[in-house]
Amino acid sequence: MNTPWLTIIGIGEDGLDGLGHEARAAVDSATVLMGGRRHLAMVPERPGVERLFWAMPFSDSYAALDARRGTPVCLLTSADPMLFGAGATLSRRYSAGEMRVLPQASSFSLAAGRMGWALQDTACLTVHGRPVENILPWFTEGARLLVLSENAGSPATIARLLCHCGFAESRLTVLEHMGGERENRLEGRAGTWNAAPGADLNVLAIAVSSGAPDGVVGAGLSRMPGLPDDAFQHDGQLTKQDVRAMVLGRLAPRPGELLWDVGAGSGSVGIEWMRCHPACRAIAVEARDERRANIDANRRALGVPALEIAAGSAPAALKNLPPPDAVFIGGGLTGPGVFETCWDALKPGGRLVATAVTLQTEARVLALKDSHGGSLVRIALARDDRLGGFDVWRAPCPLTLYAVQKPLA
Repeated sequence: MNTPWLTIIGIGEDGLDGLGHEARAAVDSATVLMGGRRHLAMVPERPGVERLFWAMPFSDSYAALDARRGTPVCLLTSADPMLFGAGATLSRRYSAGEMRVLPQASSFSLAAGRMGWALQDTACLTVHGRPVENILPWFTEGARLLVLSENAGSPATIARLLCHCGFAESRLTVLEHMGGERENRLEGRAGTWNAAPGADLNVLAIAVSSGAPDGVVGAGLSRMPGLPDDAFQHDGQLTKQDVRAMVLGRLAPRPGELLWDVGAGSGSVGIEWMRCHPACRAIAVEARDERRANIDANRRALGVPALEIAAGSAPAALKNLPPPDAVFIGGGLTGPGVFETCWDALKPGGRLVATAVTLQTEARVLALKDSHGGSLVRIALARDDRLGGFDVWRAPCPLTLYAVQKPLA
């Protein structure tokens, strides 16, 4: 194991007085001290100590750290550096053996204590440096959320989102500068939120509520696959709800995996893949401009703004994409080289699912089953409809589902 050269210290609103013995000793003996302006202002200047301010964006600080690699550096950051903090970011760049991390109670821990909420039953989220739409999948009746704000305007923005999603009765508590002399709180409901922006440094506690009576299921969308079709903006090019649930079941999303949604249409499969877990990633490949516009609207409305959109037709649009863990081909399977490009790029053990409606595409999936294995499922659904004064079944074209897993070796 390498000798740690980078000491990352969590410092709270109480400054040096709140540090433990080991952290205080590291600060007092540091010859290179790095941090944000707020953090460095808590430490009196000493002769011979080099002080480095974080750059914005933080990644611009990498060069300064790399240049001092192997030289003792003390970096100050907020509270728990490994929870949405600088430590978590730097751990992807430096090995654990190079770092010594000395955390304090996180903002989430402090906020849970102030609210009297069990932390294990509370979703801990952030919109700091991230799209605010990321928190939308957590808007469900009765949920408790703690959200690290981007700035003083975040609570009002989130209040408007809650109202848009039918949760105007949600109780909001803004907890500012926790643990310091300037600690303050603001309270209200989303539908009547009119508090003037306070401090940029705040955590927003949200008790999500639609105002429905006890025992009545409130608003909100499930994170399980199979959202209603009308949850998506589309031009008819949409993998329908029941089929979509079956497709996602065979794609089997796992945290951290990447999906290619080829011929994405409205982006419904990629969006539902990403809603399954915050670490799931997806790329929607779509040739038509108007459909890419629908995908953009849908990814934001359904809380997965990080869904990537690749313009173009397969297989050309697939050439420079990172290798996927799973592939869904919702259209274009009969195009020359589409399956072959997806299959070659798919990681060993990865899953590929394709749908076929036309006889030509069915012939293609039958040939693929013969050459690559896998399974076929015939889906013939019917939905109730009205005919005059009577109820009848209306059946769309039957569909064939092809699913195959790439061998491990």
